[in-house]
Amino acid sequence: MLEIIALAAFAGLVVFAACSDIARLIIPNWVSIALTAIFPLAALIAGAPITEIGLHLLFGAGVLAAGFVLFQFNVIGGGDAKLLAAVAVWTGVNAVVPFIFWTALAGGVMALALLTARQLMPVGTYPAFVDHLLKKQNGIPYGVAIMVGALMAIPFLPYLSSALTLP
Repeated sequence: MLEIIALAAFAGLVVFAACSDIARLIIPNWVSIALTAIFPLAALIAGAPITEIGLHLLFGAGVLAAGFVLFQFNVIGGGDAKLLAAVAVWTGVNAVVPFIFWTALAGGVMALALLTARQLMPVGTYPAFVDHLLKKQNGIPYGVAIMVGALMAIPFLPYLSSALTLP
């Protein structure tokens, strides 16, 4: 039962982050903090050893450092870097490959679609958040791609995948 609550919290937070990124091109810090803070509790409930939890947190810190480098080179936004790291805490080393694969695939498709839409669709005729996305000087909401990657990686997550099996 508690694993299902952890799964709902994980999925709900990444979906919220994506929606916020679409609406305002901002991923609130509290989302990444909540994702990171919930993981140790969920892992303990699932029976993970403390050392394993520590390794997951250390892996997330490494991803955060890499994300800050990407942020410095204007490859991704700061909120994206923090969200990547928070999800990486959940994936650990074992489930990071499907997470990164689906994130990269979704990010490429989304970027191509948004860049095409910016060429073809006039700004000023849509709701405010759509017009904001269509402005060429604005970034691309990669929080959506991170959400896709996170949701697609759920079956591989070491402490959530058991919540997907029926009793």
